[in-house]
Parts: sequence; C-alpha cells; structure tokens
Amino acid sequence: MTRAPREPRAGSAARPEGPTAPASVAPDLAPGPRPAAPATRPGLTHGQAPVLAVVAAGGALGAAARYGAALLWPTAAGGFPWTTLLVNAVGCAVIGVFMVVVTDVWAAHRLVRPFFGTGVLGGFTTFSTYAVDIQHLLRSGEAGTGLAYLAVTVVAALAAVWCSASLTRRLVCGRRK
Repeated sequence: MTRAPREPRAGSAARPEGPTAPASVAPDLAPGPRPAAPATRPGLTHGQAPVLAVVAAGGALGAAARYGAALLWPTAAGGFPWTTLLVNAVGCAVIGVFMVVVTDVWAAHRLVRPFFGTGVLGGFTTFSTYAVDIQHLLRSGEAGTGLAYLAVTVVAALAAVWCSASLTRRLVCGRRK
C-alpha cells in the first residue's frame, strides 16, 4: 500500500524535493555561489569619532546645566515639577532658534549641530526625568496633577519649538530685506 504525499501543516515549511545539503552543514556553507560580501562601513576613525566625542561633551554640559537647575529649584515630593517643565520648554525653544540659525543663516562647522543640538540640548532637555516625575505623581495619588503635567509638557515643548523657530525665521527674513 502506498501513501499519498502529505500536505505540510500550516506554519511548517515544506521539504524541498531532491538532494539537499546535510543537516550538519550551515546553509551559508553549502556548495554553490556565495552572495557578494556586504560593503564595509568606515570605522570610528573615519569621521564618526569626532561626532561621538562632541555629542558626549555636549551631553555632559547639558546634563550638568539641567542638574544645576534641579538644585536651584527643587521639586517638593508630590508637587508639580515646574523645574523639569521649564527646562524642557526652554530647551525646546533654544532648539527652535538653533535649527533656524544653522539651517537658514549660518553655515556651521559639521560638529556644531551634534555638539549643541544633540549633545548640549539633548542633555539639557529630559524625557527620562519627565517620565519619572509622572510616575512619582501617579504613585503618590496625584493622578490629576500627573496627567496635567503629561499634557502640559508636550504642549509647552511643541509650542516653544514652533514659536521660537517661527519668530527667529521672521527676524532673519526681516534682516535680509
């Protein structure tokens, strides 16, 4: 009695007909043409090391400035985190001004944007402290305050970057006329 070939089960791979490589040979070592080797990427010594260095240096400066702001204006337990809100809004406003200046006004050195935009302002503004502040407010029973802070920070940050970029662009265009 001969059996009819079985259909593969859903989700399983069908076995190919004919000779196959032994199970102990990895598919990439099986006989046959090899795919082309991927193009190699330049190492850190070919342009990326300086960028990494300036981002790290700028990040240290920005984080130190944020830490200084938190020391000058600490937030009471269960209180509204005004300092973090202000830091994030000011940082976003500076990002708006900076991006207009380096894209529309000034042909900056290639390391200025990573240093100041990503490093300094990325270290100064803080999503992690924002998230922790919300978590503390929720855990301390201040759900309304936590949700208000969640919304106000996003609105303030977006408004700050948009208003500062728009105002800077207007000022720049006014000077060019």
